[in-house]
Amino acid sequence: MPSINVKSYKPAAALKVAFLGLGVMGFPMAGHLSRAGHQVTVYNRSTSKADAWVKEFGGRGAKTPKEAAHGADIVFCCVGNDDDLRSVVLGEHGAFAGMKKGAIFVDHTTASAEVARELYQIAQKHGIGFIDAPVSGGQAGAVNGVLTVMCGGDSAIFNTIEPIAYAYGQAVTLLGESGSGQLCKMVNQICIAGLVQGLSEAIAFGQAAKLDMHKVLKVVSKGAAQSWQMENRGATMVDGKFDYGFAVDWMRKDLGLVLSEAKHNGARVPVTALVDQFYADVQQMGGNRWDTSSLIKRLRND
Repeated sequence: MPSINVKSYKPAAALKVAFLGLGVMGFPMAGHLSRAGHQVTVYNRSTSKADAWVKEFGGRGAKTPKEAAHGADIVFCCVGNDDDLRSVVLGEHGAFAGMKKGAIFVDHTTASAEVARELYQIAQKHGIGFIDAPVSGGQAGAVNGVLTVMCGGDSAIFNTIEPIAYAYGQAVTLLGESGSGQLCKMVNQICIAGLVQGLSEAIAFGQAAKLDMHKVLKVVSKGAAQSWQMENRGATMVDGKFDYGFAVDWMRKDLGLVLSEAKHNGARVPVTALVDQFYADVQQMGGNRWDTSSLIKRLRND
């Protein structure tokens, strides 16, 4: 796990906080909270990661989400999916069982809007605030403390957590009521799916035409075709390197959330549905853990 980069923080009062889930995103995010002066207790299903985090940043590790959340002003969470989220929040050993009234739960998991609304309602019954706050920016954004944080929930609760979230965020925005953060993240993933497929086709086309695609990308990135994906993944796609960033398995999970929500709200997302199947092809090629830019593999003979 790469050490986090030091960044300048917006001023925020030091608090007692917990962080549940120390994956490639959660580990550095919790680290930024510690570097910002907060008293951090961490929980991870694999205790070795919690031990490694404590060794690097101090604080302490907890054996259960309930123990980690005990006495915390804010509990942050970043796990894999809806089921993982419920497992660390609910039940006798879950975070809600250990949280004091008036505390706030901030969920950075990319999950469904449905589970966000469900947990919001349960939190209210416990006298707990709840914000769904998925992030964008990938592992590099987490390490550098420049994530985009998309929030849903009550404005008064958001106003409390906003300055704290700037420890690892460069933009922290309330989009609306509970579930709005998750819906915004779905918009984000729809955009990425189309961009990566278009970039894949462009690079494959240019290579078939025997162009020097490193030079081509430098040129077109100065014009209307420019995008984050081109700037950060174009060169590695040309070189056939896919061990960066967000894995295909996780992208398919996210696109599944999009397609499910689209059925619910009536939105038409034909390109997203097609790209989801293209990612299924990549999985069949053994690319489950490849970066999402590996879509280009479908278009090559190598």
